[in-house]
Amino acid sequence: MPLVALPVCLWRLPIAFGYGMGGEVLPPSPWNIAYVVGLSVLSEAFALLGFGLVRRWGELVPTWVPKWGGRRIPPFAATLPATIAGLFFTALMVHWAYGAFRLGGADGFPYTEGWDVLAMTVSGLFTLWGPLLLALTFAYHRRRRPR
Repeated sequence: MPLVALPVCLWRLPIAFGYGMGGEVLPPSPWNIAYVVGLSVLSEAFALLGFGLVRRWGELVPTWVPKWGGRRIPPFAATLPATIAGLFFTALMVHWAYGAFRLGGADGFPYTEGWDVLAMTVSGLFTLWGPLLLALTFAYHRRRRPR
């Protein structure tokens, strides 16, 4: 999942610094730079959290956590938020994809000069985030359910 989010995170960075890639240009300001860079870092951080559904560290509270360290994480505590997030991102991306990929008569991306093709490519990868998170959550649930 981090590799699915990475192209969009990298795509956003020039926009933060005032390069519109054939579209609307954001005025370069500290707020815009902080917002876009922060959004990219946050997106990547949440994508990396998906590893917790397939790695051992997603089953136990880290030992450095006071009072809770070393305890087993209840499967429901991981599957419920992951399922909600997966459904949310799937619905959001389906809604967003209609405009991005010119479905249903939408205008598409506001980019020109070939930048729209690149935008559709990196954004197309990003639309996989929700379904991938749901697949990881289902696998986590199957692995951790009581036998």
